[in-house]
Amino acid sequence: MTKKKQANFDFEKALEDLEELVSAMEEGELSLEESLQAFEKGIKLTRECQTALKNAEQKVQVLLNENGDTEELNLEDVED
Repeated sequence: MTKKKQANFDFEKALEDLEELVSAMEEGELSLEESLQAFEKGIKLTRECQTALKNAEQKVQVLLNENGDTEELNLEDVED
């Protein structure tokens, strides 16, 4: 996700949309095609939320750095 897209990203709205998709799928009233579309959208929203959380975590890490230097957080060391 680009920084421009990330700046316009509404985390709370994405979570709300994701919850609605899950509810609709759990009800079992969607057609196969609708279920596949909902699943695809849910995966996209999940990835966007994960990216937003990782970016927030990096910002917190920078703010907590005692030296005041900005150190890049190695995301591979962060547990999912």
